[in-house]
Amino acid sequence: MNINFTKSPDGLIPAIIQDAHTQKVLMLGFMNQEAVEKTEQTKKVTFYSRTRQTLWTKGETSGNFLHVVSIHTDCDNDTLLIKVRPDGPTCHTGNDTCFEEKNDNATDFLLQLERVIQARKQSPVAGSYTNKLFDKGVNKIAQKVGEEAVELVIEAKDDNEELFLGEAADLMYHYLVLLTQKGYALSDVVAVLEKRHK
Repeated sequence: MNINFTKSPDGLIPAIIQDAHTQKVLMLGFMNQEAVEKTEQTKKVTFYSRTRQTLWTKGETSGNFLHVVSIHTDCDNDTLLIKVRPDGPTCHTGNDTCFEEKNDNATDFLLQLERVIQARKQSPVAGSYTNKLFDKGVNKIAQKVGEEAVELVIEAKDDNEELFLGEAADLMYHYLVLLTQKGYALSDVVAVLEKRHK
């Protein structure tokens, strides 16, 4: 990286820390060249403390390290974006982020559910509803998706939020089972949507 430390009289540049998975901004810190080099060497984010005027590795006292996934410079080479895997809460207050946000993503559970369904296909569990669906084959699973879609449409015509969301959840679950049965994943569908969006 060609980082420009000369724009600031103290040789410090801002480093934005972002969760590589959730994409949430966790905190902002400052780095000098030595901090950047240590971060690259240890793969744990190290800052320069402006108050103590020394290096400090995030998590060295709390254990909540920020494990580096990638480091990027901005267009002027004077700001860093560091994507990380946090060990725990990032803020010293105990909050997930220094901006009082929860470090989660609405799609996290959906991806977790997809992984569970995929695991059931690879390693069947006796009595599992998911495995019962897999055992019936693609035609029955597709039929079930169709049934759930019709039930969702019916509920959409009424104003019962609980029933509508329940049918939407049923459809989503069975849709994931069908994707898995066919050997696909949500990421494959997202790729098609992204291509269409262009």
